[in-house]
Amino acid sequence: MNIAIVGATGNVGRKTLEVFNKKNFKFDNLHLVASKKSAGKKISFRDKEYEIENLDTYDFSKADITFFAAGGKIAEKFAEKAAKHTIVIDNSSFFRMDPDVPLIVPQVNASDIKKMKKNIIANPNCSTAQLVIALKPLHDLFKIKRVVVSTYQSVSGGGKDPMDELVEQTKKYLEGKKIESKNFTKQIAFNIIPQIDVFADDGYTKEELKMTNETKKILDETIELTATCVRIPVLVSHSEAVNIEFEKPFNLEKVREALSNAEGCEVIDKRENGGYSTPLEATGKDETYISRIREDKTKENSINLWIVSDNLLRGAALNSVEIAETIINSK
Repeated sequence: MNIAIVGATGNVGRKTLEVFNKKNFKFDNLHLVASKKSAGKKISFRDKEYEIENLDTYDFSKADITFFAAGGKIAEKFAEKAAKHTIVIDNSSFFRMDPDVPLIVPQVNASDIKKMKKNIIANPNCSTAQLVIALKPLHDLFKIKRVVVSTYQSVSGGGKDPMDELVEQTKKYLEGKKIESKNFTKQIAFNIIPQIDVFADDGYTKEELKMTNETKKILDETIELTATCVRIPVLVSHSEAVNIEFEKPFNLEKVREALSNAEGCEVIDKRENGGYSTPLEATGKDETYISRIREDKTKENSINLWIVSDNLLRGAALNSVEIAETIINSK
């Protein structure tokens, strides 16, 4: 099995290599590909040095599976060209709503990989990925009618430059220096910003619409979902406050049991000080953590949850590698 990573020098590309190590992901040959600017540089991995290959001249037939970890513009320009020679697993948003491209979270809808028509599989938005992993076992039991979610998303969701800016702004704030925002609409240090991505005509942001549309495509078209997405001054891991309305009656014991037994989920729900997960504990972990499980006493058949997961892993690198493992294991 020959593997390639397009965007190997970026956040998600490097994180993909980390996941390879963590999961002992095996391959025969590895090709690391990036822009002309990075071509010729070297990355050490598993006691071997790999020279970065130039995306503009790279031969996509070298690999059986190619991870695209370089954003929507690169996917738009190169993915379909690549897919003539290799299975493409794309981390960007470009193909997610294409009806001929399955949108996959292996723990939720692995069987949809069979619907692949363009030789391309899309990875969902990071905030969607962790949400549907928690929703799936509950939907199977009680059938979800409606979801209201508020996200608290780390700056790494925007890439390396926003992470660097949070660190820089924090230093300037503590030193009493003037702060200018480059990657955010307002100051992010010691602040929160209720906007991720651009606004649509209806007042929702693209990030919020992604959560709605992707959840429907991955899990069930009949689920109604409304989202408010917020950027917070945290480096890694997204958090979500989720209200779920079921069609069927439930009890909390069955909810906890279903989530505890679900692949990719871990329940940390002690009703005491600190008895819940936060972004700090989730960072670097594969699991999606679920806490604050409680009945919504204002609405019949409804509960509240708190969900936390490492967005660079669950929402990007880990999910894409698990898609590749699913493909390999099915052969």
